[in-house]
Amino acid sequence: MGQVRQGSATTTHAIRAAIQRSHASLATLSRELGINPKTVAKWRKRATVEDLKTGPKEPCSTTMSAEEEAMVVAFRRHTLLPLDDCLYALQPSIPHLTRSALHRCLQRHGISRLPDVDGDKPKRQRFKRYPIGFFHIDIAEVQTAEGKLYLFVAIDRTSKFAFVRLVHKAGKMAAAQFLRDLIAAVPYRLHKVLTDNGIQFANRSCDTTAFEHIFGRVCREHGIEHRLTKVRHPWTNGQVERMNRTIKEATVKRFHYDNHDQLRTHLDDFIAAYNFARRLKTLNGLTPYEYICKVWTSEPDRFIVNPIHQMPGLNS
Repeated sequence: MGQVRQGSATTTHAIRAAIQRSHASLATLSRELGINPKTVAKWRKRATVEDLKTGPKEPCSTTMSAEEEAMVVAFRRHTLLPLDDCLYALQPSIPHLTRSALHRCLQRHGISRLPDVDGDKPKRQRFKRYPIGFFHIDIAEVQTAEGKLYLFVAIDRTSKFAFVRLVHKAGKMAAAQFLRDLIAAVPYRLHKVLTDNGIQFANRSCDTTAFEHIFGRVCREHGIEHRLTKVRHPWTNGQVERMNRTIKEATVKRFHYDNHDQLRTHLDDFIAAYNFARRLKTLNGLTPYEYICKVWTSEPDRFIVNPIHQMPGLNS
């Protein structure tokens, strides 16, 4: 099999081996082989006939300082976040960080691949694509030192925009009011909502009443299709179930709250940061509200108001 040499090489493996075996002077070998005496001296000193690797002996980043590289490595090892999530989290601190530079840095330190989780991974199925305006809604219980509260959570299936409310009682009137508040808060029209079969959202099958459930009536008044999950199939509403867990991990599972107002304030701050600042891989690096503004430019007929007017800042 032929040998692979550097493009500027003037010797073959056989010539290099002959140089290393010969006892002739450098000048003599240089004349006989027709090469530079420095080349003869170089190969005589070496114990191998292979070309050395080019590039720096200690690879390092050309765009990041040693401190920034150490920050990247520590962040990856501590959080075990995927590549894109690491990029979005680190760019505010390292503005010149690019995806390729981050990937090369992780490769140099041997942490470019996350450790495999034991067990068989279930096959993931893609969600059916819907236009914005399809919300998943659910209820969760939370605790403070004052007692128990109920958390209504809604998340858009497509834009991932989240909306929450804390209430003392989670009855059907509270659920209907939550839906009204959601409709008023979102800059586009809702066309579908998905809930479980709880009494807050639908009449029970054993009820004989002919009256329309108030939650369904609010849906009908606003032209919204109300869908229910299959009984004992909570994973059908998995998006909002996952959002419930995210909210709890960021609030009540991590901090102690002396009263309900403390939780309410922290929850509002977290949801604002999520909607307006958290860049999501599923949205190609956009925040939920950036994605909504992007849809506004291509499908303005779906909107009630210009979403740019609702962005936090000087115009809010």
